[in-house]
Amino acid sequence: MMLELRPNCECCGRDLPPDSEEARICTYECTFCAACAENILKGVCPNCGGNFSPRPIRPAHMLAKHPASAKRVVKDGGCLKLAS
Repeated sequence: MMLELRPNCECCGRDLPPDSEEARICTYECTFCAACAENILKGVCPNCGGNFSPRPIRPAHMLAKHPASAKRVVKDGGCLKLAS
């Protein structure tokens, strides 16, 4: 199975293109920007309780064959609701 490479932070909605070094994911591929993952969520996924890792970058030549997801997911209430 291949990573979806989701296009945004679930917390603040920030765009995270496939080549973003700011994307963080958990084992279920919940996707957050580095700022939210570290500063708001304190390194713990609010959906599953797991930790975050930097999302791998898919090489540009492979994006044509296996494109990133366009489906945006943003949690109701944003960062503050997720962190509580």
